[in-house]
Amino acid sequence: MLDVKWIREHQEQVQTVAEEKGIALSVPELLHWDDQRRALLQETERLRQERNRLTPQIEAQLREQGPEAAATLKEEVKQLNRRLSGLEKELEEAEREYRRLMLLVPNPVSPDTPKGRSDLDNVEVKRDGEPAAFDFVPRDHVALGELHRMIDIPRGVKTAGARNYYLSGTGVLLHRAVQQLAVDLLAAKGFTLLEVPLMVRSEALVNTGFFPLGTDQTYRIAEDDRWLVGTAEVPLVSYFDREIVDVTHPVKLAAASLCFRSEVGSAGRDVHGLYRVHQFSKVEQVVLCENDLELSERLFQEITQNAEELLQLLELPYRVMAVCTGDMSQKTYKQYDIETWMPSRGAYGETHSSSQLLDFQARRSNIRFKDRDGKLQYCYTLNNTMVASPRILIPLLENHQEEDGSIRIPRALRKYMNGLERLTPLGSQG
Repeated sequence: MLDVKWIREHQEQVQTVAEEKGIALSVPELLHWDDQRRALLQETERLRQERNRLTPQIEAQLREQGPEAAATLKEEVKQLNRRLSGLEKELEEAEREYRRLMLLVPNPVSPDTPKGRSDLDNVEVKRDGEPAAFDFVPRDHVALGELHRMIDIPRGVKTAGARNYYLSGTGVLLHRAVQQLAVDLLAAKGFTLLEVPLMVRSEALVNTGFFPLGTDQTYRIAEDDRWLVGTAEVPLVSYFDREIVDVTHPVKLAAASLCFRSEVGSAGRDVHGLYRVHQFSKVEQVVLCENDLELSERLFQEITQNAEELLQLLELPYRVMAVCTGDMSQKTYKQYDIETWMPSRGAYGETHSSSQLLDFQARRSNIRFKDRDGKLQYCYTLNNTMVASPRILIPLLENHQEEDGSIRIPRALRKYMNGLERLTPLGSQG
């Protein structure tokens, strides 16, 4: 949520960004309701003051002159109460419409964010490693998973419906290994690790900018104001909800958690195998800092580099993409996606994402810090997907496969895999 004064001063910019991000917002309508609520609030307060002024006069006349003398004043107060009742209803409607529209206002975008309508307009800013040139026909991750008995999608569908899966044996070990490697890297870099709630109140999703526009992507617990989170970003930011935080040094938090997404609207898109599933695990980075653009940019590059370091340790080729306006969410000021090479797709697929949000989340969540003059300011927040699994298993299995179906284990993962250097096929199940 932005400052309405800033919105008034940048109406055209806000409207343009809303259109670029595909948000149905009318800035003139928002400002109309702001004007309405201000005028109604002013008139309501005036009438309340007038009523408060007359009330003791009625009491005095009742004591000194009797009921007949106070009748005129009593009728005047009665009329004031009628007018107040009507105005308060109008004020309630104006406040409701104002808040509804304010929750649709997008964060502005950075000057270096590319213009575009979809991920096809994202711009490559960096590439690391080269895709492997196989001298045999490579298998995809589903075939490799079945060969090693580590991925079972049919049973996942049987148990839980489409886009669900089982991991078993070495599949579970790999799944946990990449997460533990990510956690260890972040711990060594000074991140505080948290175990976080996976069910949160709707307020937490509103305050972190996932609602109201993301309700269709989120699973709700029936008959309760609880929702399953699609990322640990929500509980990590909400950890400091309505608090004053010491950000003399940036606060760096991390969590490894399960995540849940309904993926409404993605039918027929990236549905093969483990790419787009309803339940997954993620290691998330969240940073809070002072409201300083230069500092925020440095931290943005740092958390992105943390994810790059993980991919380098996994010995996977990747590229970093600057996300365009049309592919960004409402809350994002600047975003990089990291895409990892996936042989079965013959293309890079998104595996990580880094975002700067400036004070967008902090304003909604009322997370502040005291500046050098002791004045309260809103913090800036940033986040990054350090790793998401099982999606990361797609490039991990496919890039490190050999002709006989064996899979080489990157050196950095071996200590988490009981020292295994490669996985050999188990053969088909009898």
